[in-house]
Amino acid sequence: MHKTIDLPILYFGTPVVLISTLNEDGSTNIAPSSSIWWLGKSCMIGLDGSSKTTANLKRTHECVLNLASANMVEFVDRIANTTGSKTIPLHKRTLGYRYVHNKAKEAQLTTQPAIKVNPPRITECQIQLEATVDKIHAFSDAPIPMFAFELKIQNSHIEECLLTGDKKQYVDPDKWHPLIMSFRKFYTTNDYIHSSRLEKAPVETYRIKNSNSITGKIFNKIIRRLYKKYSL
Repeated sequence: MHKTIDLPILYFGTPVVLISTLNEDGSTNIAPSSSIWWLGKSCMIGLDGSSKTTANLKRTHECVLNLASANMVEFVDRIANTTGSKTIPLHKRTLGYRYVHNKAKEAQLTTQPAIKVNPPRITECQIQLEATVDKIHAFSDAPIPMFAFELKIQNSHIEECLLTGDKKQYVDPDKWHPLIMSFRKFYTTNDYIHSSRLEKAPVETYRIKNSNSITGKIFNKIIRRLYKKYSL
């Protein structure tokens, strides 16, 4: 029997991707994301409007999608609650985020040059997808701006040990074990493998107050004013 409930966050999860983009000073920003899906040669990612990755994508229109495998969980978790923005937005401060300029160093990851875009690839990731921004969509009517980025994959780099077929042109799903986040916990295939720093904040922190109530309307009005600068 189904039960009707009000979930504070719809975070059913997808494979974890480390998005590398370039900051204004040419340094690399790395952001873990698990709001992403593919169709054909294109990809859609969802991002918080206040994130450094969002700002970088709007400015440069390019990135590398580095897909994390299950054995990278500890590296990913080191930067799970970090931001490349020096000014940390209110909601991220509430969730315990902290500013980190060099996320590769923080995560103990290394980078290597891409071929068709400027942001680097993450060496430890077995799958690296160079991408450019095709379209940007304002997403959701929540007080905190969110965006959906349509990305076009320009180049794909796959670790050879994952490939199968006569010409080694296909990924073998029996060898590829992606890191998956579901409701703020890390999994791979069917197994829960690691706790996440994102779990430390109470799940109710994600709940947006009911906009139908007076309190909710006031709360949302204040939040929208605070985050107006992140809108399109």
